Amino acid sequence: QVRLEESGGGLVQPGGSLRLSCAASGIIFSINALGWFRQAPGKEREFVAAISWSGISTFYADSVKGRFTISRDNAKNTLYLQMNSLKPEDTAVYYCAADPAGSVYGLEYEYWGQGTQVTVSS
Repeated sequence: QVRLEESGGGLVQPGGSLRLSCAASGIIFSINALGWFRQAPGKEREFVAAISWSGISTFYADSVKGRFTISRDNAKNTLYLQMNSLKPEDTAVYYCAADPAGSVYGLEYEYWGQGTQVTVSS
């Protein structure tokens, strides 16, 4: 079993930055990849970014490429999402996820966190 806990969300002005964290605990040696997803009100949950367990490979949605950076600290068992140049359309609940059953871009992850709210507004 793996437990994921997100933190770092909040209210930020357009053009600002936030860094989300996701602390992992439990049987984490079995994880093959980690990802970030988001869900805005009235919309489907969508892929944001993913990273392989080794950290060598990263994947991004076109909408965040060049603005967001996913990274991980193995020593701390923590996943990060650095978000820069934030836009109002980035407003959503952000979820971290672990151990995808298929593609890292899909929703078929074994474990999910509870989510953290990010609001981009002036």
